Amino acid sequence: MDAITQWMSSVRDWLDARGRPAWIAAMIVGFIFFWPVGLALLFYLIWSNRMSCKRSKFRKHSMMGSTGNTAFDAYRDETLKRLQEEQSAFQGFMQRLRDAKDKTEFDEFMSERSRPAPSTPDAVI
Repeated sequence: MDAITQWMSSVRDWLDARGRPAWIAAMIVGFIFFWPVGLALLFYLIWSNRMSCKRSKFRKHSMMGSTGNTAFDAYRDETLKRLQEEQSAFQGFMQRLRDAKDKTEFDEFMSERSRPAPSTPDAVI
């Protein structure tokens, strides 16, 4: 059993060294020759998170951290702060518009409700 585990870990290391295309090719070959092997590889790739994009994690981290250029970092921070303030001001403006619309609709409803209903002539029998 130890030889099988050692062989599987060496295959895993070999595929990891060649990257994502090697894993995809191994999965496709597994599906072609014996579908449970391809399915097992697919589940392993999902479970081990080997198909995740490591670059996007780096990108998210680098956008929040320092770039090393203090002038750019200050400009970026100032711009982000200004954009957040503009967003809050816009959201406040939109809320005031909604409130004004609601008040207008309510006032219209109340004025219609307080008007007497038009009288209809009695039907002659």
